[in-house]
Amino acid sequence: MSDLDNFKENGTEFNPLALENQICFALYVCSKEIIRKYSPFLEPLGLTYTSYIVMLSLWEKDNITVKELGARLFLDSGTLTPLLKKMEAQGLLTRTRGGKDERTIFIKLTKEGVALRNKCIEIPQKMACSNILDMKDAGNLLKILHTTMENLSE
Repeated sequence: MSDLDNFKENGTEFNPLALENQICFALYVCSKEIIRKYSPFLEPLGLTYTSYIVMLSLWEKDNITVKELGARLFLDSGTLTPLLKKMEAQGLLTRTRGGKDERTIFIKLTKEGVALRNKCIEIPQKMACSNILDMKDAGNLLKILHTTMENLSE
């Protein structure tokens, strides 16, 4: 065992390869479990978590390209395209090819997609009531995660 395998931190041995010491694993588990907690609120509306974040993005800025939407959501077109086709079939949005460049596809909410916002308005509050974090800790975590997202996209 080399000196790098384990080292002392605050007088206790620290194993850098222990699962409990992996930030990526903690983020993975938290993300998976938080998404699971969204399901009871989203399923009755015919939404998955991924379709919900698409809607959140489009409620902020509608009539954008698939490329722009993908950049906002950190999703590639291979993930977005089947999802957007399904959401179009649900009547939530339309996909229209751009005039100058046929490869560009614009995403626009339908009336039903716009109206769905009113049905989703209480979801953030319901999630906050799930006692995952108190508001101060949630705000601090959000700041850290946004900084991390920015650093990862550089």
